[in-house]
Amino acid sequence: MAIEEILVGTVRGPGENPHEFTFITTENARTRVGEFVYYHAADDAAELRIVGTISGRRLVRGLPDSFLSDPQTPPSEVSTLLGLEADNAEIFEIVVETIGYFSEQMNDFINPRIPPGPGQSIYLASNEMLAAMLSPRRAGDTGGAHIGSLLTRRVDEVPIVLSVRDVVSTHLAVLASTGSGKSYLAGVLVEELMKPQNRAAVLIVDPHGEYGTLQDIHRHPAFTDGTYHPEVRIFTPDKIKVRLSSLTEADIVYLLPEMTEKMRTFLSQAYRALINTKGRGERGLWGFNDLLTEVTRQKYGDSDGNNPGNVSTIDGLEWRLRRRFEQSRLFSDHDHLELRDLFRPGQCSVLQLSDIDESEQQVIVGALLRRTNKARMATVRGTTRENDESWLPYPVFIILEESHRYAPAGAKVVSTDILKQILSEGRKFGVGIGMITQRPGKLDQDVLSQCMSQFIMRIVNPIDQQTIASSVEGAGRNLLDELPSLTRGQVIVSGVAINTPVLCQVRPRLTRHGGETIDAPAEWQKYFSAASEADRERRAAPLVKPQPRGGPKVDGIDI
Repeated sequence: MAIEEILVGTVRGPGENPHEFTFITTENARTRVGEFVYYHAADDAAELRIVGTISGRRLVRGLPDSFLSDPQTPPSEVSTLLGLEADNAEIFEIVVETIGYFSEQMNDFINPRIPPGPGQSIYLASNEMLAAMLSPRRAGDTGGAHIGSLLTRRVDEVPIVLSVRDVVSTHLAVLASTGSGKSYLAGVLVEELMKPQNRAAVLIVDPHGEYGTLQDIHRHPAFTDGTYHPEVRIFTPDKIKVRLSSLTEADIVYLLPEMTEKMRTFLSQAYRALINTKGRGERGLWGFNDLLTEVTRQKYGDSDGNNPGNVSTIDGLEWRLRRRFEQSRLFSDHDHLELRDLFRPGQCSVLQLSDIDESEQQVIVGALLRRTNKARMATVRGTTRENDESWLPYPVFIILEESHRYAPAGAKVVSTDILKQILSEGRKFGVGIGMITQRPGKLDQDVLSQCMSQFIMRIVNPIDQQTIASSVEGAGRNLLDELPSLTRGQVIVSGVAINTPVLCQVRPRLTRHGGETIDAPAEWQKYFSAASEADRERRAAPLVKPQPRGGPKVDGIDI
């Protein structure tokens, strides 16, 4: 059956860049920036459809300004007076960036470097053609994540479906200003990961408590196939524990501010002595008193009394250790979050850190990432057994909301190095990272550049726009120019999870969104309504005389 082709214009000639060309058209609505068109070309006797995306447009011929200045005269009447049809009164020059022809065998685009000739016909890509080319998966496919539809077409005409394998293995960045819908989009992605066709093992680090509504998944029919039932577990701050022996020396130093160099030296010596006697990581179990013993032992030098330490310095270090760890509800000698409780296929765990100090959040994330990465490495390499704490026999995906906290640009925090290690090596061991931030300029650029799939939403700040342009390779310059004009729920999707960068309208969530902005005027009105009701009840209550107290009196007055 022949495919009906929609002719929209004629090639004028090459563009300013080698991969560009221009065409002339009278079509306005069908030639928006981000739209897809194609032309025919022959290569080795094969008929190819070379696809491109519209990157720019300008008006070549329009109605005279003197006519347009009169708002009382409709443009259609002016066109008739000039002898022009209303639909053909305006002529546009459209700039197209060539992508290439789509190879079904490779499931990707190939650019044969065959430019169109002047006068060649340009056609609008059909919905069916785009649905087959743009997304590496189909909605409902195993390993597919349906996040929305192509923005330049009607809703659901061209679904945008990502490759979950590529999202998880090569890492993801969600970049957007406040209120653009980044948390909403992240919720949509998690919904797709929890569906029966994916059954992912997901952990969300949630500093604001926005993802608790994902528990709606439990009772929603879209997430079960009759035998599979996903689980969402919420870990509130009172349930989050970090075992002291899982901390590195750098973690402990980071948690003890304003230490002198001598204090750092004594702490380092104590930590090394503790590791030598007790062991390191999962296999070495030690607690606060063990560390304190090694510190205080240095007051008096070695066993022969040589090289006695500075007593006041040791006392200061001991005071700092006690203040941070002795009565801590977070750090424990024995308890911590078990990896097998956090990660399980078909389970989304939400780590709520809203009531925890930011420096402690960074230590929690750093320690958890280290443990997860080591567990996956040990499991893949066969150096751990099924009953060990470090046994983690499946890939995992970790989403870091407000990720600039854990890898800030121009600052050194304890979670940055392990993040860089996972982002560069994690694909080999099945540890995927999703970075979500409202300030890309505040995120470490090495970290951002390692995320090979990107969701970019409305961003107005010029510094953040420049950061994205220099760090994100997948999105074209023409699409990045659209950043300030994107509205809520509109996103540029680029990178390895999609066949070519696209403008996407995010689909509605199946679960409730937990990050809605508070309506301050409505809350103020509610307060006064409640106060007025309470005042009316108080006025309507009968007056009751106070009863005299039955105690001793002095001059007739109760005492």
